[in-house]
Amino acid sequence: MRDEIIRRALISLPQLLLMSFITFLFIDLAPGDILAKYRFDPRISPETVRQIEAKYHFDKPILVQYGYWLGRLVRFDLGYSFSREAPVVNVIAERLFNTFILSLFSILFTWIVAIPLGIYAAVHQYSWGDRILSFVSYLGMSLPVFFLALLLMYLIYVCREVPVIGAIPIGGMISTGYENLSFAGKVVDRCAHLILPVAVLTVVSLAGLQRISRGNMLEELRKQYIVTARAKGLPEHTVVYGHALRNAINPLITLFGFEFSALLSGAALLEIIINWPGLGSLMLAAVRSQDTFLVMGSMLMGGIMLILGNLVADILLVLVDPRVRRG
Repeated sequence: MRDEIIRRALISLPQLLLMSFITFLFIDLAPGDILAKYRFDPRISPETVRQIEAKYHFDKPILVQYGYWLGRLVRFDLGYSFSREAPVVNVIAERLFNTFILSLFSILFTWIVAIPLGIYAAVHQYSWGDRILSFVSYLGMSLPVFFLALLLMYLIYVCREVPVIGAIPIGGMISTGYENLSFAGKVVDRCAHLILPVAVLTVVSLAGLQRISRGNMLEELRKQYIVTARAKGLPEHTVVYGHALRNAINPLITLFGFEFSALLSGAALLEIIINWPGLGSLMLAAVRSQDTFLVMGSMLMGGIMLILGNLVADILLVLVDPRVRRG
């Protein structure tokens, strides 16, 4: 396992370098630059702008700029964010935890709900329960994230007089007067603000994962070893959960890494709508302002999330499937 982790880390390094270079190139090809606001600011002299360009090597060719960025990256220096007027490391650190918490809870609830629903739909194929779940899944896959978020926000606002639903916050990450709350009050307040975004991301991800889970279970339930297990008189729950599920779960574990990184892009628009201070909205704002170093730092975090998600999926696959361990 240790050798496999080291091998994957060595393979991932060229992938991150290629990803970062392509991102750096596209930012440079876009019209305008981050220093435009300084050039048209009468309070800042042209000499000061030239000094900033020289300091961060914006006056050099693109390959030279990229080389200097890699040199700073080796020293764990991601540069300076001109749009936020702070070091990129500090800006990303403020947002990374917020996105990680949002992604973690969304994945957790998605898997807890999607797998049992997929198993139920496969075992009771063509029943009314299967048909209802299929309809809900297709509906969930067809709803965009922003539309579902706006719909839930409107429903919460309409039901604001209902004791439980009306207490759900419809925006932000903390409430007014958060600093004056006790530790338990702060935890409850943050959890309350997580309900809406986690619900939106869970519903969107749940639909596709439930359909994949159902399809995998149906494929396994039709195989010969399941017929043999039933012919031997094994209980149905042993056949379904002890045999079919163990083989059907493998493709879902492989999807885990992509689900973890896909939430970063899927949450970007949601974070803007509900004013959630996460990494997705930060990256979008950095791209719009052509903040080169902030875009590169955000992209690097997204790439690392993808690699870590795939690595965790591979480790889980080894733990779950003995055939992979022997391989």
